[in-house]
Amino acid sequence: MALNFADLFEHATDVFGDRVAVISGDRSVTYAELEERTNRLAHHLAALGVGPGDHVGLYAHNSVPAMETLLATCKLRAAMVNINYRYAEKELAYMFGDADLAALVHDREYGPLAAAAGLPAGLRGTVVIEDGSGAALSGGAVEYEAALAGASPERDFGPRSNDDVYIIYTGGTTGYPKGVMWRNEDIWRTLGGGTDYVTGELLPDEWTPSRKGLENPGLVKLVTVPLIHGYAQMGSLAGLFAGDTMILMPRFTAAEAWEAVERHKANLLMIVGDAMGRPLMDELRQHSYDTSSLFALASTGALFSPAVKDACAAALPNVFITESVGSTETGFAGLGMVSAGAEHRGGPTVKAGPDILVIDDDNRPVGPGQTGRLARGGFVPLGYYKDPDKTARIMVEVDGRRYVTPGDFARVEEDGTFTLLGRGNTCVNSGGQKVFPEEVEGALKSHPEVFDALVIGLPDERYGESVAALVEPRPGTVPDLDAVAVHLRSQIAGFKIPRSMWLVDQIARNPVGKPGYGWAREHVAANPPTWRAGDRAGTAATD
Repeated sequence: MALNFADLFEHATDVFGDRVAVISGDRSVTYAELEERTNRLAHHLAALGVGPGDHVGLYAHNSVPAMETLLATCKLRAAMVNINYRYAEKELAYMFGDADLAALVHDREYGPLAAAAGLPAGLRGTVVIEDGSGAALSGGAVEYEAALAGASPERDFGPRSNDDVYIIYTGGTTGYPKGVMWRNEDIWRTLGGGTDYVTGELLPDEWTPSRKGLENPGLVKLVTVPLIHGYAQMGSLAGLFAGDTMILMPRFTAAEAWEAVERHKANLLMIVGDAMGRPLMDELRQHSYDTSSLFALASTGALFSPAVKDACAAALPNVFITESVGSTETGFAGLGMVSAGAEHRGGPTVKAGPDILVIDDDNRPVGPGQTGRLARGGFVPLGYYKDPDKTARIMVEVDGRRYVTPGDFARVEEDGTFTLLGRGNTCVNSGGQKVFPEEVEGALKSHPEVFDALVIGLPDERYGESVAALVEPRPGTVPDLDAVAVHLRSQIAGFKIPRSMWLVDQIARNPVGKPGYGWAREHVAANPPTWRAGDRAGTAATD
Protein backbone atom coordinates (compact mmCIF):
# COMPACT_ATOMS: atom_id res chain seq x y z
CA MET A 1 0.00 0.00 0.00
CA ALA A 2 1.49 3.35 -1.10
CA LEU A 3 1.08 5.65 1.88
CA ASN A 4 3.37 8.28 0.47
CA PHE A 5 2.35 11.92 -0.04
CA ALA A 6 3.42 11.96 -3.69
CA ASP A 7 1.34 8.86 -4.50
CA LEU A 8 -1.69 10.18 -2.59
CA PHE A 9 -1.51 13.45 -4.53
CA GLU A 10 -1.14 11.67 -7.87
CA HIS A 11 -4.19 9.51 -7.12
CA ALA A 12 -6.17 12.74 -6.62
CA THR A 13 -4.93 14.37 -9.84
CA ASP A 14 -6.00 11.31 -11.80
CA VAL A 15 -9.53 11.69 -10.46
CA PHE A 16 -10.07 15.44 -10.05
CA GLY A 17 -8.10 16.85 -12.99
CA ASP A 18 -10.61 19.58 -13.88
CA ARG A 19 -11.26 20.76 -10.31
CA VAL A 20 -9.54 23.87 -9.02
CA ALA A 21 -6.79 22.68 -6.67
CA VAL A 22 -5.05 25.82 -5.37
CA ILE A 23 -5.93 29.51 -5.34
CA SER A 24 -3.45 32.10 -4.11
CA GLY A 25 -3.94 35.79 -4.72
CA ASP A 26 -5.02 36.23 -8.32
CA ARG A 27 -3.68 32.83 -9.45
CA SER A 28 -5.42 29.48 -9.54
CA VAL A 29 -4.52 26.06 -10.93
CA THR A 30 -6.55 22.93 -11.56
CA TYR A 31 -5.39 19.54 -10.33
CA ALA A 32 -4.17 18.67 -13.83
CA GLU A 33 -2.22 21.93 -14.08
CA LEU A 34 -0.79 21.52 -10.60
CA GLU A 35 0.35 18.00 -11.45
CA GLU A 36 2.09 19.11 -14.65
CA ARG A 37 3.80 22.10 -13.02
CA THR A 38 4.88 20.03 -10.04
CA ASN A 39 6.38 17.42 -12.35
CA ARG A 40 8.31 20.14 -14.18
CA LEU A 41 9.75 21.51 -10.96
CA ALA A 42 10.65 18.02 -9.76
CA HIS A 43 12.52 17.35 -13.01
CA HIS A 44 14.37 20.67 -12.72
CA LEU A 45 15.43 19.86 -9.15
CA ALA A 46 16.43 16.34 -10.19
CA ALA A 47 18.64 17.82 -12.92
CA LEU A 48 20.40 19.79 -10.19
CA GLY A 49 21.13 16.51 -8.45
CA VAL A 50 18.31 16.51 -5.88
CA GLY A 51 17.26 12.96 -5.02
CA PRO A 52 15.99 10.68 -2.26
CA GLY A 53 16.86 11.91 1.21
CA ASP A 54 17.97 15.38 0.08
CA HIS A 55 16.58 18.60 1.55
CA VAL A 56 15.04 21.49 -0.41
CA GLY A 57 14.54 24.75 1.47
CA LEU A 58 11.33 26.72 0.97
CA TYR A 59 11.86 30.36 1.98
CA ALA A 60 8.69 32.01 0.76
CA HIS A 61 5.21 33.26 1.46
CA ASN A 62 2.19 31.19 0.48
CA SER A 63 1.77 30.91 -3.28
CA VAL A 64 1.07 28.38 -6.00
CA PRO A 65 4.84 27.84 -6.50
CA ALA A 66 5.28 27.28 -2.75
CA MET A 67 2.70 24.49 -2.83
CA GLU A 68 4.33 23.05 -5.95
CA THR A 69 7.70 23.02 -4.20
CA LEU A 70 6.29 20.97 -1.34
CA LEU A 71 4.76 18.43 -3.73
CA ALA A 72 7.79 18.29 -6.05
CA THR A 73 10.14 17.36 -3.22
CA CYS A 74 7.81 14.52 -2.25
CA LYS A 75 7.81 13.24 -5.83
CA LEU A 76 11.62 13.04 -5.68
CA ARG A 77 11.57 11.31 -2.26
CA ALA A 78 13.33 14.39 -0.91
CA ALA A 79 12.14 16.57 1.97
CA MET A 80 11.02 20.19 1.96
CA VAL A 81 12.50 22.31 4.76
CA ASN A 82 10.25 25.12 5.98
CA ILE A 83 12.24 28.34 6.52
CA ASN A 84 10.58 31.21 8.39
CA TYR A 85 10.57 34.28 6.14
CA ARG A 86 10.85 36.55 9.19
CA TYR A 87 14.21 35.18 10.27
CA ALA A 88 17.03 37.65 10.67
CA GLU A 89 20.45 36.94 9.19
CA LYS A 90 21.77 35.02 12.22
CA GLU A 91 18.69 32.78 12.42
CA LEU A 92 18.78 32.19 8.69
CA ALA A 93 22.45 31.22 8.82
CA TYR A 94 21.60 28.69 11.53
CA MET A 95 18.85 27.16 9.39
CA PHE A 96 21.07 26.95 6.32
CA GLY A 97 23.75 25.22 8.36
CA ASP A 98 21.50 22.86 10.25
CA ALA A 99 19.26 21.74 7.39
CA ASP A 100 21.98 20.69 4.89
CA LEU A 101 20.10 22.08 1.91
CA ALA A 102 20.68 20.61 -1.54
CA ALA A 103 18.53 23.29 -3.20
CA LEU A 104 16.70 26.44 -2.21
CA VAL A 105 13.43 27.90 -3.52
CA HIS A 106 12.78 31.44 -2.31
CA ASP A 107 10.77 34.57 -3.01
CA ARG A 108 12.84 37.10 -4.93
CA GLU A 109 12.69 39.68 -2.11
CA TYR A 110 14.63 37.33 0.20
CA GLY A 111 17.57 36.75 -2.13
CA PRO A 112 19.83 39.45 -0.65
CA LEU A 113 19.25 38.26 2.92
CA ALA A 114 19.87 34.64 1.92
CA ALA A 115 23.16 35.67 0.31
CA ALA A 116 24.16 37.71 3.36
CA ALA A 117 23.45 34.76 5.65
CA GLY A 118 25.78 32.58 3.63
CA LEU A 119 24.29 29.94 1.35
CA PRO A 120 25.15 26.34 2.30
CA ALA A 121 28.34 24.95 0.83
CA GLY A 122 26.51 21.90 -0.52
CA LEU A 123 23.80 23.91 -2.31
CA ARG A 124 23.38 22.68 -5.88
CA GLY A 125 20.96 25.30 -7.13
CA THR A 126 18.54 28.11 -6.34
CA VAL A 127 15.11 28.74 -7.83
CA VAL A 128 13.58 32.21 -7.42
CA ILE A 129 9.84 32.88 -7.23
CA GLU A 130 9.09 36.23 -8.86
CA ASP A 131 7.29 38.60 -6.50
CA GLY A 132 7.75 41.96 -8.19
CA SER A 133 10.26 43.14 -5.62
CA GLY A 134 13.05 43.72 -8.12
CA ALA A 135 15.68 42.32 -5.72
CA ALA A 136 18.94 41.26 -7.31
CA LEU A 137 19.39 37.60 -8.21
CA SER A 138 22.40 35.71 -6.90
CA GLY A 139 24.78 34.09 -9.36
CA GLY A 140 23.40 30.88 -10.83
CA ALA A 141 19.84 31.45 -9.59
CA VAL A 142 17.09 30.43 -11.99
CA GLU A 143 13.74 32.20 -12.19
CA TYR A 144 10.91 29.84 -11.22
CA GLU A 145 8.83 29.94 -14.41
CA ALA A 146 11.95 29.60 -16.55
CA ALA A 147 12.92 26.50 -14.56
CA LEU A 148 9.52 24.96 -15.24
CA ALA A 149 9.54 25.89 -18.92
CA GLY A 150 12.79 24.01 -19.50
CA ALA A 151 11.77 20.80 -17.71
CA SER A 152 9.68 17.74 -18.55
CA PRO A 153 5.98 17.63 -17.56
CA GLU A 154 5.95 13.82 -17.45
CA ARG A 155 5.22 11.74 -14.39
CA ASP A 156 8.09 9.33 -14.89
CA PHE A 157 9.52 9.06 -11.40
CA GLY A 158 10.54 5.85 -9.71
CA PRO A 159 8.59 4.12 -6.95
CA ARG A 160 8.46 5.71 -3.50
CA SER A 161 8.33 4.26 -0.03
CA ASN A 162 6.17 4.68 3.05
CA ASP A 163 9.51 5.15 4.84
CA ASP A 164 10.43 8.31 2.89
CA VAL A 165 11.25 11.06 5.39
CA TYR A 166 9.16 14.19 5.80
CA ILE A 167 10.66 17.02 7.88
CA ILE A 168 8.97 19.88 9.72
CA TYR A 169 11.14 22.38 11.57
CA THR A 170 9.69 23.59 14.87
CA GLY A 171 8.92 27.25 15.44
CA GLY A 172 11.90 27.76 17.73
CA THR A 173 9.95 29.84 20.26
CA THR A 174 12.13 28.71 23.19
CA GLY A 175 15.38 28.07 21.31
CA TYR A 176 16.69 27.32 17.85
CA PRO A 177 14.33 25.37 15.55
CA LYS A 178 14.81 21.61 15.27
CA GLY A 179 13.86 19.43 12.33
CA VAL A 180 11.35 16.75 13.33
CA MET A 181 11.67 13.72 11.04
CA TRP A 182 8.65 11.58 10.20
CA ARG A 183 8.07 8.59 7.98
CA ASN A 184 5.48 9.50 5.31
CA GLU A 185 3.07 6.86 6.55
CA ASP A 186 3.31 7.96 10.19
CA ILE A 187 2.75 11.65 9.57
CA TRP A 188 -0.08 10.89 7.16
CA ARG A 189 -1.76 8.94 9.94
CA THR A 190 -1.25 11.65 12.56
CA LEU A 191 -1.61 14.91 10.60
CA GLY A 192 -2.25 14.30 6.91
CA GLY A 193 -5.76 12.86 6.98
CA GLY A 194 -4.89 9.17 7.30
CA THR A 195 -6.95 8.89 10.48
CA ASP A 196 -10.49 10.16 11.06
CA TYR A 197 -9.96 12.88 13.69
CA VAL A 198 -13.46 12.45 15.12
CA THR A 199 -13.74 8.64 15.31
CA GLY A 200 -10.03 7.76 15.54
CA GLU A 201 -10.44 5.13 12.82
CA LEU A 202 -7.61 4.53 10.34
CA LEU A 203 -8.40 5.02 6.66
CA PRO A 204 -8.24 1.54 5.11
CA ASP A 205 -6.11 2.28 2.03
CA GLU A 206 -4.42 4.88 -0.16
CA TRP A 207 -7.49 5.24 -2.39
CA THR A 208 -9.91 6.25 0.35
CA PRO A 209 -9.25 10.03 0.30
CA SER A 210 -9.84 10.40 -3.46
CA ARG A 211 -12.73 7.92 -3.38
CA LYS A 212 -14.46 9.93 -0.65
CA GLY A 213 -13.74 13.10 -2.61
CA LEU A 214 -15.80 11.74 -5.51
CA GLU A 215 -18.87 11.63 -3.28
CA ASN A 216 -19.10 15.44 -3.18
CA PRO A 217 -17.93 18.41 -5.26
CA GLY A 218 -15.10 19.13 -2.83
CA LEU A 219 -14.80 21.68 -0.06
CA VAL A 220 -13.28 25.13 -0.39
CA LYS A 221 -10.79 25.66 2.44
CA LEU A 222 -9.18 28.98 3.31
CA VAL A 223 -5.68 28.57 4.76
CA THR A 224 -4.78 31.79 6.59
CA VAL A 225 -1.65 30.10 7.96
CA PRO A 226 1.73 30.22 6.13
CA LEU A 227 3.18 26.99 4.79
CA ILE A 228 6.13 27.40 7.16
CA HIS A 229 3.72 25.90 9.74
CA GLY A 230 3.01 22.17 9.85
CA TYR A 231 -0.73 22.86 10.26
CA ALA A 232 -0.85 24.63 6.89
CA GLN A 233 1.25 21.96 5.18
CA MET A 234 -0.73 19.02 6.49
CA GLY A 235 -4.12 20.68 6.16
CA SER A 236 -3.39 21.62 2.56
CA LEU A 237 -2.08 18.18 1.64
CA ALA A 238 -5.01 16.40 3.25
CA GLY A 239 -7.38 18.65 1.31
CA LEU A 240 -5.61 18.02 -1.98
CA PHE A 241 -5.67 14.26 -1.44
CA ALA A 242 -9.49 14.50 -1.15
CA GLY A 243 -10.20 16.79 -4.11
CA ASP A 244 -10.75 20.02 -2.16
CA THR A 245 -9.84 23.54 -3.27
CA MET A 246 -7.18 25.12 -1.08
CA ILE A 247 -7.00 28.92 -0.85
CA LEU A 248 -3.53 29.94 0.33
CA MET A 249 -3.30 33.51 1.63
CA PRO A 250 0.05 35.06 0.60
CA ARG A 251 -0.10 37.38 3.63
CA PHE A 252 -2.72 37.39 6.33
CA THR A 253 -4.95 40.36 6.96
CA ALA A 254 -8.40 40.00 8.47
CA ALA A 255 -10.08 42.05 5.75
CA GLU A 256 -8.51 40.02 2.94
CA ALA A 257 -9.46 36.78 4.68
CA TRP A 258 -13.12 37.71 4.85
CA GLU A 259 -13.01 38.99 1.28
CA ALA A 260 -11.63 35.59 0.22
CA VAL A 261 -14.40 33.79 2.13
CA GLU A 262 -16.96 35.95 0.33
CA ARG A 263 -15.39 35.78 -3.13
CA HIS A 264 -14.58 32.06 -3.22
CA LYS A 265 -17.50 30.85 -1.07
CA ALA A 266 -15.15 29.19 1.41
CA ASN A 267 -16.56 26.38 3.56
CA LEU A 268 -13.74 25.93 6.09
CA LEU A 269 -11.58 28.61 7.70
CA MET A 270 -8.23 27.41 9.09
CA ILE A 271 -6.67 29.71 11.73
CA VAL A 272 -4.04 29.69 14.46
CA GLY A 273 -5.72 30.78 17.69
CA ASP A 274 -5.95 34.38 18.85
CA ALA A 275 -3.27 35.66 16.48
CA MET A 276 -5.77 35.31 13.64
CA GLY A 277 -9.04 34.79 15.49
CA ARG A 278 -9.03 38.13 17.32
CA PRO A 279 -8.37 40.39 14.28
CA LEU A 280 -10.88 38.34 12.26
CA MET A 281 -13.59 38.91 14.84
CA ASP A 282 -12.74 42.62 15.19
CA GLU A 283 -12.98 43.03 11.41
CA LEU A 284 -16.29 41.18 11.29
CA ARG A 285 -17.72 43.49 13.96
CA GLN A 286 -16.67 46.59 12.04
CA HIS A 287 -17.61 45.58 8.50
CA SER A 288 -20.19 43.38 6.81
CA TYR A 289 -19.16 40.27 4.86
CA ASP A 290 -21.13 37.39 3.38
CA THR A 291 -20.12 34.38 5.51
CA SER A 292 -23.09 32.20 4.55
CA SER A 293 -20.88 29.66 2.74
CA LEU A 294 -18.81 29.05 5.88
CA PHE A 295 -19.80 26.06 7.99
CA ALA A 296 -16.59 25.24 9.88
CA LEU A 297 -13.74 27.10 11.59
CA ALA A 298 -10.74 25.10 12.81
CA SER A 299 -8.03 26.42 15.11
CA THR A 300 -4.81 24.88 16.37
CA GLY A 301 -1.17 25.69 17.04
CA ALA A 302 -1.42 28.58 19.50
CA LEU A 303 -3.51 30.00 22.33
CA PHE A 304 -7.23 30.22 21.49
CA SER A 305 -8.39 32.17 24.53
CA PRO A 306 -11.90 31.90 26.02
CA ALA A 307 -12.63 35.54 25.10
CA VAL A 308 -11.81 34.95 21.43
CA LYS A 309 -13.64 31.61 21.35
CA ASP A 310 -16.75 33.31 22.71
CA ALA A 311 -16.40 36.08 20.11
CA CYS A 312 -16.16 33.50 17.30
CA ALA A 313 -19.19 31.58 18.59
CA ALA A 314 -21.24 34.78 18.89
CA ALA A 315 -20.29 36.14 15.46
CA LEU A 316 -20.65 32.79 13.66
CA PRO A 317 -23.56 31.04 15.41
CA ASN A 318 -24.16 28.56 12.58
CA VAL A 319 -20.52 27.61 12.14
CA PHE A 320 -19.02 24.43 13.59
CA ILE A 321 -15.97 25.63 15.56
CA THR A 322 -13.25 23.24 16.69
CA GLU A 323 -9.96 23.47 18.53
CA SER A 324 -7.37 20.75 18.13
CA VAL A 325 -4.16 20.33 20.10
CA GLY A 326 -0.84 18.72 19.30
CA SER A 327 2.69 19.62 18.31
CA THR A 328 5.25 19.05 15.58
CA GLU A 329 6.49 16.06 17.58
CA THR A 330 3.15 14.42 18.47
CA GLY A 331 0.98 15.37 15.54
CA PHE A 332 -2.74 15.51 16.28
CA ALA A 333 -3.42 14.83 19.97
CA GLY A 334 -7.03 15.77 20.57
CA LEU A 335 -10.11 17.65 19.39
CA GLY A 336 -12.57 19.86 21.22
CA MET A 337 -15.78 21.62 20.19
CA VAL A 338 -16.09 25.34 20.88
CA SER A 339 -19.31 26.82 22.23
CA ALA A 340 -20.09 30.19 23.77
CA GLY A 341 -19.73 30.42 27.53
CA ALA A 342 -18.15 26.97 27.91
CA GLU A 343 -16.33 26.21 31.16
CA HIS A 344 -12.65 27.14 31.03
CA ARG A 345 -10.29 24.79 32.87
CA GLY A 346 -6.98 26.57 32.35
CA GLY A 347 -6.44 25.48 28.76
CA PRO A 348 -8.19 23.71 25.88
CA THR A 349 -10.15 20.65 27.00
CA VAL A 350 -10.31 18.03 24.26
CA LYS A 351 -11.16 14.42 23.57
CA ALA A 352 -7.89 12.51 23.33
CA GLY A 353 -6.82 11.25 19.94
CA PRO A 354 -5.57 7.71 19.27
CA ASP A 355 -2.68 6.47 21.45
CA ILE A 356 -2.61 9.60 23.62
CA LEU A 357 -1.69 9.27 27.29
CA VAL A 358 -0.88 11.60 30.17
CA ILE A 359 2.03 10.15 32.16
CA ASP A 360 3.85 10.94 35.41
CA ASP A 361 7.59 11.27 36.09
CA ASP A 362 7.89 7.47 36.21
CA ASN A 363 6.25 7.13 32.78
CA ARG A 364 3.04 5.67 34.18
CA PRO A 365 -0.42 6.82 33.03
CA VAL A 366 -2.12 9.20 35.48
CA GLY A 367 -5.77 9.13 36.49
CA PRO A 368 -8.58 11.70 36.58
CA GLY A 369 -7.69 14.92 38.35
CA GLN A 370 -3.94 14.33 37.95
CA THR A 371 -1.44 16.28 35.88
CA GLY A 372 1.42 14.89 33.83
CA ARG A 373 3.21 14.97 30.50
CA LEU A 374 1.32 14.44 27.29
CA ALA A 375 2.60 11.37 25.42
CA ARG A 376 1.82 9.92 21.99
CA GLY A 377 2.30 6.31 20.97
CA GLY A 378 1.68 4.37 17.78
CA PHE A 379 2.60 6.61 14.84
CA VAL A 380 5.49 8.67 16.20
CA PRO A 381 8.36 10.59 14.59
CA LEU A 382 11.81 9.18 13.99
CA GLY A 383 13.30 12.01 16.04
CA TYR A 384 15.15 15.28 15.58
CA TYR A 385 17.45 15.78 12.62
CA LYS A 386 21.11 15.58 13.68
CA ASP A 387 20.24 15.55 17.38
CA PRO A 388 20.21 12.00 18.79
CA ASP A 389 20.59 13.27 22.37
CA LYS A 390 17.46 15.39 22.23
CA THR A 391 15.66 12.59 20.43
CA ALA A 392 16.52 10.20 23.26
CA ARG A 393 15.21 12.68 25.83
CA ILE A 394 11.73 12.93 24.31
CA MET A 395 11.29 9.20 23.63
CA VAL A 396 10.06 7.05 26.52
CA GLU A 397 8.73 3.55 27.03
CA VAL A 398 5.27 3.00 28.53
CA ASP A 399 4.20 -0.60 29.12
CA GLY A 400 6.71 -1.78 26.53
CA ARG A 401 5.63 0.67 23.82
CA ARG A 402 7.47 3.69 22.41
CA TYR A 403 5.98 7.12 23.13
CA VAL A 404 7.06 10.67 22.32
CA THR A 405 6.85 13.33 25.06
CA PRO A 406 7.90 16.79 23.80
CA GLY A 407 7.18 18.51 27.12
CA ASP A 408 3.52 19.52 27.07
CA PHE A 409 1.66 19.21 30.38
CA ALA A 410 -1.96 18.18 30.66
CA ARG A 411 -4.56 17.26 33.29
CA VAL A 412 -6.87 14.27 32.93
CA GLU A 413 -10.50 15.20 33.58
CA GLU A 414 -13.18 13.05 35.22
CA ASP A 415 -14.95 12.43 31.90
CA GLY A 416 -11.81 11.08 30.23
CA THR A 417 -10.98 14.25 28.30
CA PHE A 418 -7.77 16.12 29.02
CA THR A 419 -6.93 19.80 29.45
CA LEU A 420 -3.72 21.00 27.84
CA LEU A 421 -1.95 23.31 30.31
CA GLY A 422 1.17 24.35 28.40
CA ARG A 423 4.77 23.58 27.59
CA GLY A 424 6.90 22.71 30.61
CA ASN A 425 9.88 24.82 29.59
CA THR A 426 7.75 28.00 29.64
CA CYS A 427 6.04 27.17 32.94
CA VAL A 428 6.68 29.68 35.75
CA ASN A 429 7.55 28.08 39.10
CA SER A 430 6.44 30.67 41.65
CA GLY A 431 6.79 29.69 45.30
CA GLY A 432 6.47 26.01 44.40
CA GLN A 433 3.30 26.61 42.35
CA LYS A 434 3.29 25.92 38.61
CA VAL A 435 1.86 28.75 36.53
CA PHE A 436 1.27 28.04 32.85
CA PRO A 437 1.55 31.24 30.78
CA GLU A 438 -1.29 30.33 28.42
CA GLU A 439 -3.88 30.41 31.21
CA VAL A 440 -2.72 33.84 32.42
CA GLU A 441 -2.58 35.20 28.89
CA GLY A 442 -6.13 34.02 28.24
CA ALA A 443 -7.32 35.74 31.42
CA LEU A 444 -5.54 38.97 30.48
CA LYS A 445 -7.14 38.97 27.05
CA SER A 446 -10.59 38.72 28.57
CA HIS A 447 -10.16 42.34 29.74
CA PRO A 448 -11.86 44.62 27.19
CA GLU A 449 -8.84 46.93 26.83
CA VAL A 450 -6.23 44.18 26.34
CA PHE A 451 -5.64 43.09 22.75
CA ASP A 452 -2.71 40.72 23.27
CA ALA A 453 -0.49 39.51 26.10
CA LEU A 454 2.62 37.42 26.72
CA VAL A 455 3.60 35.96 30.10
CA ILE A 456 7.09 34.97 31.28
CA GLY A 457 8.81 34.15 34.56
CA LEU A 458 11.38 36.46 36.15
CA PRO A 459 13.92 35.63 38.90
CA ASP A 460 12.52 36.43 42.35
CA GLU A 461 14.38 36.22 45.68
CA ARG A 462 11.28 35.23 47.62
CA TYR A 463 9.37 33.00 45.19
CA GLY A 464 12.15 31.71 42.93
CA GLU A 465 10.25 33.10 39.96
CA SER A 466 7.53 35.71 39.66
CA VAL A 467 4.90 36.01 36.97
CA ALA A 468 5.43 38.92 34.56
CA ALA A 469 3.25 40.06 31.68
CA LEU A 470 3.70 42.18 28.60
CA VAL A 471 0.40 43.75 27.58
CA GLU A 472 -0.60 45.15 24.19
CA PRO A 473 -3.58 47.52 24.57
CA ARG A 474 -6.47 47.65 22.17
CA PRO A 475 -6.03 50.57 19.74
CA GLY A 476 -7.04 53.87 21.28
CA THR A 477 -6.93 52.65 24.88
CA VAL A 478 -4.50 52.88 27.78
CA PRO A 479 -5.48 50.14 30.25
CA ASP A 480 -5.49 50.95 33.96
CA LEU A 481 -3.23 48.10 35.10
CA ASP A 482 -4.58 48.29 38.65
CA ALA A 483 -8.00 47.58 37.16
CA VAL A 484 -6.53 44.79 35.01
CA ALA A 485 -5.07 43.14 38.13
CA VAL A 486 -8.44 43.38 39.90
CA HIS A 487 -10.12 41.88 36.81
CA LEU A 488 -7.68 38.96 36.86
CA ARG A 489 -8.65 38.21 40.45
CA SER A 490 -12.05 37.07 39.17
CA GLN A 491 -10.47 34.92 36.47
CA ILE A 492 -7.52 33.05 38.01
CA ALA A 493 -5.97 32.21 41.39
CA GLY A 494 -4.04 34.98 43.14
CA PHE A 495 -0.63 33.30 42.79
CA LYS A 496 -1.06 33.30 38.99
CA ILE A 497 -1.63 37.05 38.72
CA PRO A 498 1.39 38.94 37.33
CA ARG A 499 3.40 40.87 39.88
CA SER A 500 4.77 43.16 37.17
CA MET A 501 3.39 44.32 33.83
CA TRP A 502 4.77 46.20 30.83
CA LEU A 503 2.59 48.06 28.34
CA VAL A 504 4.02 47.57 24.84
CA ASP A 505 3.04 48.81 21.40
CA GLN A 506 2.89 45.29 19.99
CA ILE A 507 3.58 41.75 21.18
CA ALA A 508 6.26 40.13 19.03
CA ARG A 509 5.03 36.91 17.41
CA ASN A 510 6.16 34.83 14.47
CA PRO A 511 3.99 34.57 11.33
CA VAL A 512 1.84 31.80 12.84
CA GLY A 513 1.26 33.46 16.20
CA LYS A 514 3.95 31.78 18.27
CA PRO A 515 5.15 34.09 21.07
CA GLY A 516 8.51 35.83 20.93
CA TYR A 517 9.91 34.84 24.32
CA GLY A 518 13.39 36.10 23.47
CA TRP A 519 12.01 39.50 22.52
CA ALA A 520 9.97 39.58 25.74
CA ARG A 521 13.00 38.94 27.95
CA GLU A 522 15.05 41.54 26.11
CA HIS A 523 12.29 44.14 26.51
CA VAL A 524 11.85 43.41 30.21
CA ALA A 525 15.60 43.61 30.80
CA ALA A 526 15.86 46.98 29.04
CA ASN A 527 12.73 48.71 30.40
CA PRO A 528 11.26 49.29 33.86
CA PRO A 529 7.79 47.82 34.40
CA THR A 530 4.77 50.01 33.77
CA TRP A 531 3.12 48.51 36.85
CA ARG A 532 4.36 46.52 39.80
CA ALA A 533 2.34 44.88 42.58
CA GLY A 534 2.72 46.89 45.78
CA ASP A 535 3.42 50.20 44.07
CA ARG A 536 -0.25 51.12 44.07
CA ALA A 537 -3.63 49.53 44.73
CA GLY A 538 -2.54 46.42 42.87
CA THR A 539 -1.16 44.86 46.09
CA ALA A 540 -4.48 43.40 47.14
CA ALA A 541 -5.08 41.91 43.72
CA THR A 542 -1.98 39.73 43.79
CA ASP A 543 -1.86 38.45 47.36
